[in-house]
Parts: sequence; structure tokens; C-alpha cells
Amino acid sequence: MSYAIAGIKFSAVKPLRFGSSGDRRNSANLSFMLRNESLSIVAATGKVLVPGVPLDDSSSAAESVGDQEPTSSDQQVLKEAGDLPAGDKAKADYAESSISSKLMSSGGVKEGDKHPDKVKNAGEMVEKKQRFIPPPGSGQRIYEIDPFLKDHRAHLDYRYSQYKNMRDLIDKYEGGLDAFSRGYEKFGFIRSATGITYREWAPGAKSASLIGDFNNWNPNADVMTKNEFGVWEIFLPNNADGSSPIPHGSRVKIRMDTPSGIKDSIPAWIKFSVQAPGEIPYNGIYYDPPEEECYVFQHTQPKAPKSLRIYESHVGMSSTEPKINMYTSFRDDMLPRIKRLGYNAVQIMAIQEHSYYASFGYHVTNFFAPSSRFGTPDELKSLIDKAHELGLLVLMDIVHSHASNNVLDGLNQFDGTDTHYFHSGSRGYHWMWDSRLFNYGSWEVLRFLLSNARWWLDEYKFDGFRFDGVTSMMYTHHGLQTVFTGNYNEYFGFATDVDAVVYLMLVNDLIHGLFPEAVTIGEDVSGMPTFGIPVQDGGVGFNYRLHMAVADKWIEILKLQDEHWKMGDIVHTLTNRRWSEKCIAYAESHDQALVGDKTIAFWLMDKDMYDFMALDRPSTPRIDRGIALHKMIRLITIGLGGEGYLNFMGNEFGHPEWIDFPRGDQQLPNGSVIPGNNNSYDKCRRRFDLGDADYLRYHGMQEFDQAMQHLEEKYNFMTSDHQYISRKDEGDKVIVFERGDLVFVFNFHWSNSYFDYRVGCFQPGKYKMVLNSDDKLFGGFSRVDPNAEYFTNDGMYDDRPCSFMVYAPSRTAVVYALAED
Repeated sequence: MSYAIAGIKFSAVKPLRFGSSGDRRNSANLSFMLRNESLSIVAATGKVLVPGVPLDDSSSAAESVGDQEPTSSDQQVLKEAGDLPAGDKAKADYAESSISSKLMSSGGVKEGDKHPDKVKNAGEMVEKKQRFIPPPGSGQRIYEIDPFLKDHRAHLDYRYSQYKNMRDLIDKYEGGLDAFSRGYEKFGFIRSATGITYREWAPGAKSASLIGDFNNWNPNADVMTKNEFGVWEIFLPNNADGSSPIPHGSRVKIRMDTPSGIKDSIPAWIKFSVQAPGEIPYNGIYYDPPEEECYVFQHTQPKAPKSLRIYESHVGMSSTEPKINMYTSFRDDMLPRIKRLGYNAVQIMAIQEHSYYASFGYHVTNFFAPSSRFGTPDELKSLIDKAHELGLLVLMDIVHSHASNNVLDGLNQFDGTDTHYFHSGSRGYHWMWDSRLFNYGSWEVLRFLLSNARWWLDEYKFDGFRFDGVTSMMYTHHGLQTVFTGNYNEYFGFATDVDAVVYLMLVNDLIHGLFPEAVTIGEDVSGMPTFGIPVQDGGVGFNYRLHMAVADKWIEILKLQDEHWKMGDIVHTLTNRRWSEKCIAYAESHDQALVGDKTIAFWLMDKDMYDFMALDRPSTPRIDRGIALHKMIRLITIGLGGEGYLNFMGNEFGHPEWIDFPRGDQQLPNGSVIPGNNNSYDKCRRRFDLGDADYLRYHGMQEFDQAMQHLEEKYNFMTSDHQYISRKDEGDKVIVFERGDLVFVFNFHWSNSYFDYRVGCFQPGKYKMVLNSDDKLFGGFSRVDPNAEYFTNDGMYDDRPCSFMVYAPSRTAVVYALAED
């Protein structure tokens, strides 16, 4: 007989049989391996799937063979599916186009056959805490938080209904987000006690075989079988001596006959890939080291701090030497530095494998593989474990907004079609980034991306993500040639990609449910309302939004003469964020450090940085101005800009060189040539030695940044509920504000210093100076007495109940706190 769910028939599976010799080439005739306890709907069309729109009936039946009766648990699933009311017909139709991993044998948990409910910690197996993804809420609280959203209720309620429909479908046909997000236990290489199962979703391929070192790259040796739903599969039994049929470290690929011709591809779910010396293409690597060689985590993950101070970094360029740095060197050299500087989180770029080094890690080719340029997967784990020992969170810069258009190494045209993981035509291509755009309405794309996010958290113990390019995801125009003014019509209309927003809601649901301490940060320049509100309340679910407007504003201001700096404009930009939605502020982005752009330090000091940064030489007015404003810009950004702060490595001391990745000459189609840099790594490194050298002015800038981080660590002013801006004086060029228990006084005037300058405050008492940008240690002129005491006077001033008098030197920022004695 056959199994039937919601009108779909599935053949009963014939038992797998091996020849007497155990020859694995006779063992690849299995389409499905049913598990009674997890019967579900399987599928496949290459169609763009839209919830609520019925598909045609062409894929709704399968031939019936066999005479096996379903078990009681199967009958319950069948009953639930059969009881779908007429209104749920669309859901059933939509489910027909999913490929359920539950109809495939687990074969094992993952490479290495580790138990999913346990984690190695401190050398022992310890049970994980129970993790739970809560059901969807009403999604209505967003209207209480922001009543203006009611004018767009139709769009927002539709968005939430699509999210709930997707949750319902995943719950009904995949067993929930928890099971759905463990695709890496079903696809790719799955090691079990008896052998290796390899599965790949490639519906466009006409034939497929697994090739590699293990079978001398013979395409006829291990031919795969394809089920009617586009999943190719092969089982390789252990060798006669019980050893793995594919040795650890072997190169592997899948050869497919596709509509575009014969192609060898790296498996989509590969866990490691390597470019051999002298070769252009990468090779997938079967990575399954012996248990005694696997890294064992020794340290528990720290809890997320109340306020995040993030040090953004890139492993490859983290050396002072012109070379590609390694995970182990970053672990031993960079992590202690980051801790000493006062940051409590490290955000690492370019972790996912990317064939093109100069893409900064944003043109991902192998989503489940850590970049092999920097070392092995186990060395990355040791880096993360060391960070946890130091109390540092480790955030990963994850790229789910687009993928490399590399056909040779990546997902592009993986099965020879344009529509496999991506939208077709122009919608599937980002013309500015020259990359492919995911189809977030595809069931298997959702499985792939959700599983990818979970993989990095589960396997590597990352503490969260910075999601790249979220603005590009949320709008069909990708934010290109678009100005966001704050008008709500810009966010909730036909330009919104609801499928992509629903994916972001799902991935936040998954992360915050299964990893409650994990942090998610979204790179969104648009200011999408509800972005930082929990999914259950109707939001997108991120913990933080990157406050990208701040860095853009500083570039705009730095192009002006000092007298044209507007204090109100600075304050407005820093504080212009949505209530109850937290932001990560930063003064400058990593993009500004790239060749062709300018960091804040270079905007301020330009070529003088090359000749006048030694303390034994006279300074210049440009250097004095640059150092003073560099410190003030960073302090006011962390002081007013958000609930978290981010710095790209090297910018803390005003790194003088841009980043120029190694590159050769590039010949354009018109015959012209863009000269390269002779593939040099000289400018693809960070000169931390400059910040450490106490005979250079860079050292004072680094010391100030360190003091600023430790000040926030002590007072936690970024997350305080108390914030009041008492003065924005355009004539004096002075800004005064309170944040937490501190009073910040900024004098941006280029020449005027103010004696007995009265500043308002909320709390009466004796104040002392706790940070002074003019301190000699920080490259200043020590014009403020560090031992002075400041006593408040009662009486309203600048709408504050108290005030005290200070000396405010030109181009200086001073922070005051109530004396503790």
C-alpha cells in the first residue's frame, strides 16, 4: 500500500539491501527511509511558493507500491492532515512543496555523530537546559507601543498572519522550528555507526554522483539516486575493517548533469572547504576528525551584558605583519588586547567561507564552513572558547542577505538553474553588489538559512549575530537609490518584501527561543519601525539595530569648517531613534577604512599623520585639532548614540592606513586596466604596534578609548533610563547632557575656553571629574585640574533643579560624577 497525507501518496519504502561484498555502488537505490515516529510531508517543485496561493495538482500524487500498514503514530498524523478544513486547503497545498527531512533517515546526528541533547563542556558531557520556542503571540502590542502604526494595520496584520501561517506549516509538517532548523542532521554528510549518508537538494540536476579522493574522482563509482522531490542521496557503508568510507580530510564534490551542462560543485551543506596552493577553485573537505582530535569546550558562555561594547574585527588582517593571520594567533594575541581595552564583545567578520578574500567576507560561497584561510574548524572553536574564558561575547557577522555569484564554488546555479536558492531574473540579482538574492518564500531556502543560523550557535558556541544587509532583504528596491525620510508609507507598502521580513521574524524566533542569551543585531539603514520589538508583540525581533545614520552624519560634518558644525544637528542625529527599540551606535564603519574612503582620523589629520605623530617632534594645528575631535566624536557617540557601541579594530587609536586587499591588475571588457597592488598584503593588516608605542601620539588616542570603555563598564550609562539634554548652545558650541548618574560637557569651539561655565544637573551634591579628553595621558594639554571638586547650587538652570560651575577648555569633553565619599 502507500501512505497518504492530505491527498498526497507516498510509496512504502523497500528495505535497503547490500551485496555480499558490501559494495556501496549497489546500495544507492533508496529514495526514502521512513521513521514511523516522524512521518511528514515531502516534496518538490522548483516553484516560488506563496503561502495562501494553491499550487497546481501536478505534484500531488505518487505511485503506490508495497503493502505495509501505518503505525498508530502515523495514523494520528494522517488523521490530523485529513481533518484539515476547507479553509486550510492552501496550507496543505503549500506543504506539498516542502521537502521534509523527516522522511529521510537520520543516519546519525551530524559529522562526528555527536548527541544533539548534550554538549561537551569542561571535558564532561552535561545536559543542556531545556530550550523552547514559544508559540506566536497576538502581534498586537506594537500598536500600544506606537499608535501611529494603526494607520498601517492592514499591512502589519497581513505580515504577522504570514508569519503565523509559516509557523503553523512548520509545526504541522516539520514538527516545529526546532526540528526544521536541524537540516544539517539530514543534508550534507551524515556519519552513522554503519557508514555515511550524503544528501543534496538539487531538483534541476538530471544525474548526480559523489566524487572525491576516496573514489579517485570516478563519476561512475558512487552514483546517487534522486527521489521525485529533487533530493539526491547515497549511502556509503563502512569499509570492511569498520573504518569510514571517506577518510577525514578528503576532498569531495558532487558531479551533476544539469541544464547548464556537466558541473562539479562543492556540496551546499559542506562544513569545510579549502583552496589548494596554486589552484583557483575550492574543494569541499569531508571534516570528521577522530574524537581525540576534536576540540572540547572548557568554558561556559557568558551571559549577555547589560550594555554591549563591541570590538569589530577581521581575523585575517589582525596581524601587524603583512600576511593572513590565523584563528590561533587571534586567540592568543587579539583577545587579551580586546579585553584589556575594555570591550565586552568581539564581533568577527568573514567567518563563512568566501572564495574572494577582498569581498571582506560578504560574498559567501560555503555557508556552513568557517573560512579555511585562517585555520581549521577546531581552531575557531578554541578561539571562541578562549573568548568565553575572558568573559567576552563572540558575535558572528552572518550573511543571509545575499550570496556570491560564484558558480564554481558557491550556490549560484548549483543545480544548473537560475532559480534553485534564488529569485530568477533581476529580482535574484543585486546589481550593486554583483551577487545573488535568496528566495525567502522557498521552503528549502528557509530550511537552509534557519539551519545555518542554528549551526553556528550550536556547533561553534557563537553568542549571537550581526545580520548583514538587512535593508536589502526587507525591500524589493534593496534600499538602492532610495531616501528614507521616516514616512511610514516607505516601510509598509508594495516595496516591502514580506517573505524576507517573515524569514527575519522566524530566525529571531528560533534564536531567542533556543538560545535565550543570544544577541541579534540587524544592519538596517532604513529605520524600519518594529525592527527591535519582539516577534510575539508584532515586531521583527532583533535585540538591536545598527544606528547607521550616525557614521554618515559624522562624514557629512567633517566636510564642514568648525564654525558650521551645528550642535542641535549632532544631538538630533545621535538621539533620533525609536523609543523602546535599542540601537548600537558607532562613529565610523569598517567600510570607511577601505582604500578609496577615509576614516575619521584621516578626515581630520590627512597626510600630517605620516610625519607628525611622534612625541619628540613638534605637532601641527591639524594634528592637535584631529586628536582632540577624534576623542570628542567617539565620546559623544557612545554617550548619546544608543544602548550599545561598536568600534572597528584599529580605529580606537586612529589607524593611519587604509585597507587594501591583495589584488592583481583587472582588465575591463572595454580593454582598459585597473591596476592592482601586486597582490600585496602590506595594507591588509592592522598596525597595533602604533597604538602601543608610548612615543607616538596614537598611544594617547588608544588610552582614551580604553578609559572611555572602562567608564561605561563602571557606570553603565548607555543603558540607563535617565537621559536629559540640557544645553545645545550654537554660539558657545557647547553640548551638556546627563546620562545615568553622569554629566557630560562638550565644548566644540575651536578657540573659546569658558571659565565658571554653569551646567545644569538633576542630583545635588559634590561632583568630581571622571574622564577628561584633555588629559596629558590622552594626548591633551591638561588644562583641567583632575583633583578639583564641584559643589552644586540649588535653583533651576537649563530646566534642571541644580547646577555647578566648571572650566570648559576649547575642543574638550569632560565627564562628571557625584563623588563617592
